[in-house]
Amino acid sequence: MPNQKIKDAGSHHLAVSSCDFDKSVKFYTEGLGFTPKARWGEGNGRAALLDIGDGSHFEIFANGKPGEPVNEKLVHFAFKTSDPDGAYKNALAAGAVSHMEPKDVAIPSDPPMPVRIAFVKGPDGELLEFFKVMD
Repeated sequence: MPNQKIKDAGSHHLAVSSCDFDKSVKFYTEGLGFTPKARWGEGNGRAALLDIGDGSHFEIFANGKPGEPVNEKLVHFAFKTSDPDGAYKNALAAGAVSHMEPKDVAIPSDPPMPVRIAFVKGPDGELLEFFKVMD
């Protein structure tokens, strides 16, 4: 159903601050297959905009600080996929840390929503979910 308050609403990008910019860009491009769309800045002012694969984007900033709290207000980033298991394996192979192995879950919503999900921690400890709504 179209949003009646924000014309043509949709998600453009999510953004993170990284302590190791190059490592994060490599993880998301080589490990998860995101495509670089734009890069700008120098040093701690660097940033990269990566296409997730469906026209939505993931943005990485180089200004992360070691020891900075991760996920205090933000719970996780969820990426839709038809293959959560494959995404999970690719993330682990690229250096992610397992948080929850792939499994089927029935979200107790109204109506119930059967999903397959998996979670990993990315390069800066950000929690990533791979999510598929089951038919």
